Amino acid sequence: MGKAEKVVHWDPTDVKEKLLEKYPPKVARKRAKQILINEALENDTPEITANVRTIPGIITMRGCTYAGCKGVIMGPTSDIVNLVHGPIGCSFYAWLTRRNQTDASGEGGENFISYCMSTDMQDSDIIFGGEKKLETAIQEAYDLFKPKAIAVFATCPVGLIGDDIHAVARKMKDKFGDCNVFAFSCEGYKGVSQSAGHHIANNQVFTHIVGSSGTEKTDRFKINLLGEYNIGGDGFEIDRILKKCGITNIATFSGNSTYDQFASASQADLSAVMCHRSINYVADMLETKYGIPWIKVNFIGAGATAKSLRKIGQYFQDDELSARVEEVIAEEMPAVKEVIEDVRPRTEGKTAMLFLGGSRAHHYQELFTEMGMKSISAGYEFAHRDDYEGRHVIPTLKVDADSRNIEEIHVEPDPELYRPRKSEKELQALEKGGFEFKDYDGLIPDMEEGALVVDDLNQFEAEKLVELMKPDLFCAGIKEKYSIQKLGVPMKQLHSYDSGGPYAGFKGAMNFYREVDRLVNSRIWGYMKPPWQENPELSATYVWE
Repeated sequence: MGKAEKVVHWDPTDVKEKLLEKYPPKVARKRAKQILINEALENDTPEITANVRTIPGIITMRGCTYAGCKGVIMGPTSDIVNLVHGPIGCSFYAWLTRRNQTDASGEGGENFISYCMSTDMQDSDIIFGGEKKLETAIQEAYDLFKPKAIAVFATCPVGLIGDDIHAVARKMKDKFGDCNVFAFSCEGYKGVSQSAGHHIANNQVFTHIVGSSGTEKTDRFKINLLGEYNIGGDGFEIDRILKKCGITNIATFSGNSTYDQFASASQADLSAVMCHRSINYVADMLETKYGIPWIKVNFIGAGATAKSLRKIGQYFQDDELSARVEEVIAEEMPAVKEVIEDVRPRTEGKTAMLFLGGSRAHHYQELFTEMGMKSISAGYEFAHRDDYEGRHVIPTLKVDADSRNIEEIHVEPDPELYRPRKSEKELQALEKGGFEFKDYDGLIPDMEEGALVVDDLNQFEAEKLVELMKPDLFCAGIKEKYSIQKLGVPMKQLHSYDSGGPYAGFKGAMNFYREVDRLVNSRIWGYMKPPWQENPELSATYVWE
């Protein structure tokens, strides 16, 4: 007897109604604008509401501004000592809770990622101020490690009591002379999500570090890789491929990154952007100040990796480089095809949902497509409209009150370091040949018609989507993992890879194929049953019903 096929019939309109029906009317009206049924319009992309505050009372999957600044951007930098100014609770997050990896094996290499340094503010510090305590902590960090830089992070209480962390940082920098001390006003409440923290962190890195290196990089094909955080070793795999092609990665923002790499970023000839949301503005600033053009790339998926390598090779307009890129692709692809030919018969037709941060929900669709799987619903935790609809909507975006909390840096061409990497004639010739600079079409155009796009998914909606649409795989973060698994659906953590990886590049794609094959074809999920289904212990009704 053959295996019975799972048959699921659902209508996107009905699903959306089911997601909204339990909310009070006012909440439902707000959430409706963030839940979109992808449909074909006249030469246009459907509009979605994004980058707005989470409605109070809803258990969101977002992180705070501090998490985006400390955890995402600065966390993967190996030789900068990170010091959290605040109570110890927030500091715990700094203690290697993300699977960012680094290689500090080189001469003079330092690795401070695993250290959790905090001022451990107490009640008395909140009442009388914590600046003296911060000075003492910075001095202690300097005495212990003699680092090139110390980064100071403000948590919510610091912003509320008004400690001037920037003044303290400047004072200690002047005192040390050989250590760059700078601070981040990244209080958790400062933005609607961790996206604000990314922006604050990147602004300070750009202001205090980029362009400060006095060592000239003489490599022929130099790029910056922006928006790659080396979770599970993704950056290692990308660097391996780039090196094999003869391309030098000057600086990764920010995974397996170092202070000197940031300082040398101004010397690259091209910026390649992975996560559009977290760093596209840094690419713009590098272009304005130093003359470095940028392109959008994706190294998640074997096909996407090959396409990105070819695009980089095309930019440099060097026949030898382009030939080498093709050689590398030809060398790597047979192993990839062997694995996919084995796996695809078991994954073909399976369905997945992806609710991730940054551009990952979009990038991973490439991998699922290669496996014959279908993305039936997707969304971001902290995206803006351009991440969904494409960069063409940026001029129409309104600056709201929350966005004004984030300092916008105005940069001008550097009088000494600005150097156009391509002449206007060369740029026009590339564009005439179909080459695209500063391009990103967003998530929605790649979603199938009728798919559900949900911004800022919450716990209730996640469980409801699983109940109604019955995906074969759910991809999100650690907050959702165990509740989804209890519903009998495999859950893959794609924020910080609680296990597995790398998933980038050619070898990463093979890892992903095998792992997803095991997840979606394991029989164990059919035996999972939430305890509340067997023994209901509590029932309630909503006051508005």
